Amino acid sequence: MLGATGSIGRQTLDIIRQHPERYHATILSAGSRVDELINLAREHRPRLAVIAREELYPKLHDALAPLGIETAAGPTALAACVEADDVDMVLTATVGYSGLEPTVRAIAVGKDIALANKETLVVAGTLINRLLKTSSSKIYPVDSEHSAIAQCLRGEDLASVSRLLITASGGPFRTWPAEKIAKATPYDALKHPKWHMGAKITIDSATMLNKAFEIIEAHHLFGIAPERIEAVVHPQSIVHSMVEFADGAVKAQLGVPDMHLPISYALGENLRMADVAKPLRLEDYAMLTFERPDTARFPCLALAHHCLQVGGTAACTVNAANEIAVAAFLDERINFGDIYNIIERTLATTSFVAAPGYDDYVAINAEARRRAQGFIGI
Repeated sequence: MLGATGSIGRQTLDIIRQHPERYHATILSAGSRVDELINLAREHRPRLAVIAREELYPKLHDALAPLGIETAAGPTALAACVEADDVDMVLTATVGYSGLEPTVRAIAVGKDIALANKETLVVAGTLINRLLKTSSSKIYPVDSEHSAIAQCLRGEDLASVSRLLITASGGPFRTWPAEKIAKATPYDALKHPKWHMGAKITIDSATMLNKAFEIIEAHHLFGIAPERIEAVVHPQSIVHSMVEFADGAVKAQLGVPDMHLPISYALGENLRMADVAKPLRLEDYAMLTFERPDTARFPCLALAHHCLQVGGTAACTVNAANEIAVAAFLDERINFGDIYNIIERTLATTSFVAAPGYDDYVAINAEARRRAQGFIGI
C-alpha cells in the first residue's frame, strides 16, 4: 500500500479489517505521517513499513523493530518495495507524480495494480499501456469515475460505445462568478461539498483540473477516442459516471459518495463484496441534476483535450506545473486564479518530446517544475 495514511489508504484498510480472510497488508508506506504509519503497522502487522522522508526513519525503526516489522525509508525504498515476492497487488494511493516510478516497476515484475494515483496515467499513459502489453499486470481503477465506467463496460463491445460521460460535482465554486473564483482563498477552496479528500485533490476539484485529468486517464484506461469523452456536472455525486452506446442507451453506475465501493471493486478484481458501503436509496433523493461544465470559469478543464490532441509530454508538463502552483496557493503565495496562468505559461515554455520514454518524462517533469517555480518566484 503506497499512501497508507491518506484518505484512500485508510479506507482500504477499513476493507482489509472487514475481510481479513481475503486480504493482508504486506507492506505499508507513507510520506511523512510517521506516527500514523506506526499505529497502522502495530494494528495490521505488515512485514515492512516504509517512510518517504528519511529523517523520520529512526522513529519508525525504533517503534517497530521490537515487533519484528522491517523498516525502510526514502524514495528508492518506496519504489523498490512494490517488487517484493510476497506482494500480489499494489495499491498506488500517493498523490501526484510520485506514483509513476512505483507503477512502472510493479508492471515490470507483473504485479496487479489498484490505481488511485490518476497522475500516473496523466503523465505517462502511453508508456504505461506500452509496458502493459508485455506484462501480466492488470490495472484496476480506484477513482470512483473510472470504476463506474469499468462497471458500465463489463460485457459490452467497445465498438458500440458512443461517449464516456464523466461526472463532476462542480466543486465548491460551481455557482460562483468568475471574479469571485479568482479571489478565492485556500479556506474557500478546501470546502468540498461532497467528498472528504486530501488538500491537493480538493484544490484540483475546485479548479476542475481533476476532471481534465480524469478525461485523460479514461482515454488511456479504456482506449476511447478523446473527442468521445466528456465531463458533465452532477452536483449530487450519486451518478459516478455514464457510458452512452451507439443505440442511444446510457448506462450509469450509481452509489452514495463513498470511496469504499470503488476500492473494494478494485481489490476484488471486479468482484463485489457485501456491506462495504451504505446502500443507495433513490427515494431519499428528490432530484438528480446534470449541467454542462463552464470552461470560461474553469479553464483548467479545457486542458484535457489540448493535452490529448498534442500528446507527448504535454500532460506531464501540466501536472508538474499544477503541483507547484497548488502548493504555492495552499501556502498563500499566489491567488486561486494564478493556478491556471502558471500552468499555461509553463506549458508554453517547457521543452516538448513527441514520443517520450521514461527518462524523458523524468526530465520534462523536472524542467516544468523549475519553470513553474520561476513564475511564482520561489
